[in-house]
Amino acid sequence: MQVLVIDPFHGAAGDMILGALLDLGVLHDPVRQAMSSVVACPEIIPVQRRGIRALAIQTHAGPAHRSLSEVISIVRRSDTNDTAIQMAERIFKRIAIAEEQVHGHQSHFHEVGADDAIADIIGVCTAFTLLAPDCVEILPVAVGGGEVQMAHGIYPVPAPATLAILNHSELSIRLGTDTDGELCTPTGAAILAEFRSLSPQIPHQKGLIIATGYGAGKRDTVDRPNVLRAILLDTRSESSGIPADSEEEGVVEILETNVDDVSGEVIGFTIARLIKEGARDACAIPCTMKKGRPGHLIRVISRPSDSTRLAGIMADELGTLGIRCIPAIHRFVAEREIRTVFIADRDTGSLTPFPVKAGFIGERLYLCKAEYEDARAYAEKTKIPLRIVIRMIEEKTLIFRDEEETKTP
Repeated sequence: MQVLVIDPFHGAAGDMILGALLDLGVLHDPVRQAMSSVVACPEIIPVQRRGIRALAIQTHAGPAHRSLSEVISIVRRSDTNDTAIQMAERIFKRIAIAEEQVHGHQSHFHEVGADDAIADIIGVCTAFTLLAPDCVEILPVAVGGGEVQMAHGIYPVPAPATLAILNHSELSIRLGTDTDGELCTPTGAAILAEFRSLSPQIPHQKGLIIATGYGAGKRDTVDRPNVLRAILLDTRSESSGIPADSEEEGVVEILETNVDDVSGEVIGFTIARLIKEGARDACAIPCTMKKGRPGHLIRVISRPSDSTRLAGIMADELGTLGIRCIPAIHRFVAEREIRTVFIADRDTGSLTPFPVKAGFIGERLYLCKAEYEDARAYAEKTKIPLRIVIRMIEEKTLIFRDEEETKTP
């Protein structure tokens, strides 16, 4: 499995989580596009925090007070995938429930209703769906200490809404000192609580590090780097017995995405490129998408070691914002061998060899299939229709079935 480990050792905020995910290697353009549908195009800037290189997110948005329904309306209009939109809605509902618990009612968001908070959450959810980890592990969250000035006045840290969100999550926290100030915001707490809810709480202490990323907070603190750290682990070699670079024929991963704005020519080109780049198979399945729009489900069968690279090709060619990964699928793979049959030229009588794929279940021959490219080349050369060439070849394979039957006692 690929496990996303979030280490909020100096707190968590929406922009810090987003910066860490982007620094892991998530494609910037789809995330920037999703956020730009909420605010002006955000800046993704490399910065230093006490000597640690990290990514900072700047949205340049102003304050705003909005109701939950207003925020949800903005989220639903954002230019991202359906899974990301649903995640963002759940995050804002977590915040709304916490606000109502604290104040007895919840009429308007204050800090978290601003455009920058909405954009950060949309960006985080888009990045998370692009990364598509199999599991998420959240280390203890540093919440800080002291007091913080908020819309309703001065509050102790962690702020009441943050505390309520954390109280309804399975997240562990680490309290700080009065000099820390607020380290974990309500937005950061709600995002981490959503991440935590998406996978079972299974500690993963062993695995190969695939990537690390750092997301920068706004302040450059004195005593420790104001960053959130993200780590992507591959635990297959430890937990399932499958090496991370396994080429075992019986183990594959399935990549899927839905598209409704891509031409047939682009889909055909993409499938051909994916096969050329190492996909075991790829196809496009017609489907009906939201609002009755016709679309296609693009499905790719991949070796585990190729899935991340092939997902990148799918994103580049199809412009999709989310790719689902169904990991470590065990498939039946028949024993196979290549056998040869000969076809006589109808004019000259000369023999042309053709390889055929023979498949076995145990010792039983159950399939003999002509190789397409060889049949196509012969059809073009002789002007015999391809369907007839294939039939001629496969008729010759009956000899193999007869041979197998004679072996049966």
